[in-house]
Amino acid sequence: MTASAVLLRARSAAWLLLPSLFLAGCAPKPPAEEPVRAVKLVTVGTSDFDAQPEFSAEVRARVESRLGFRVAGKITKRQAELGQHVQAGQVLAQLDPQDYKLAAEAARAQQAAALTNRDLAAADLKRYRELREQNFISGAELERRETTWKAAQAQLEQAQAQLASQGNQANYTTLVADVAGVITAIEAEPGQVVQAGTPVVRIAQDGARDVVFAVPEDRAALIKPDSPVTVRGWSGGNELQGVVREVAASADAVTRTYSVKVAIDAATSPALGATVYARPQALAHSSTAVMKLPTSALRQEGKGTAVWVLDKSTMTVRSQPVQVATADGNEAVIGGGIAPGMMVVAAGVHVLSPGQKVTIYQSKEAAAAANVKDAAQPAEAVAATKKEIAAGAAK
Repeated sequence: MTASAVLLRARSAAWLLLPSLFLAGCAPKPPAEEPVRAVKLVTVGTSDFDAQPEFSAEVRARVESRLGFRVAGKITKRQAELGQHVQAGQVLAQLDPQDYKLAAEAARAQQAAALTNRDLAAADLKRYRELREQNFISGAELERRETTWKAAQAQLEQAQAQLASQGNQANYTTLVADVAGVITAIEAEPGQVVQAGTPVVRIAQDGARDVVFAVPEDRAALIKPDSPVTVRGWSGGNELQGVVREVAASADAVTRTYSVKVAIDAATSPALGATVYARPQALAHSSTAVMKLPTSALRQEGKGTAVWVLDKSTMTVRSQPVQVATADGNEAVIGGGIAPGMMVVAAGVHVLSPGQKVTIYQSKEAAAAANVKDAAQPAEAVAATKKEIAAGAAK
């Protein structure tokens, strides 16, 4: 065979191999294996559930009033201060009374004019009665004089009432406390022009005290009036006993919670505005065995809740739907879906997929201790072998 024939055959073989090489280059690459993730596990068990919900509350006065002037004007002085204890009749604030004093003077002048007109009409009436007795005037003329006197008398009474009203208006420029209590808020300052009825100060009356807290809708129906409530101070101290006095009939427009007022003894009550904690006994649960999981183990799956359960034989995870009954602090009380003894992934649940292989996570301290133990085992084995050899030589 000539060299040209050999070259031709080689070229033909190369052209035949090109399609197979092209197809080999276009073949899809095998999918990358999923990483083996280390997960923290918790073993499902049962524990006693003796929960008594506790709500943050505030101590308030049974009656708290917003006091304001009964007339409009400019505040010239405010004697009340926040937190001050005041007595009934004590001056709290004052308005500029000048305009009301001038109005009272005008009413007093109108009263004097009306009094003069009435006296003049009375004198005329007396004179005309004498003339009538002597038949010098007609009865109709006497009646006109009597009518004039009655009109003058009515004008006098109107002027007297107007003077009394203007005098009251002038007195209303001084705001006084109508009850004894503590100033809990200042809502207007000197120099401010206020309308009649605008709140200036808020006063908490001395006497009965309430503990006020809010509960969600699902628990409001369980709390009944006169049911006992335990109250403890935020900073410690003795516990107080109270009873539910009032449960709001409608929810708050913003928080959608229901306000609960608990009556406590005023003699042992904490200071007004103090933060306390209230534990309604109507919401207490008796000791029952329940299954709990950390909230970090839960995840949303569709419209329900699920957890990852470890299959120890294959070291893979599978999704398991669960029913959450309630919460207990940072743990969820599980109502069904799992059983004691199962191993549930407690952290990193959002990076797993069904059937994924996992390993059990070990902290750095535990891993270091295991390494030390493994390193010590060969040395112990060598020492044991040396002992065996020495014992054989001795024999």
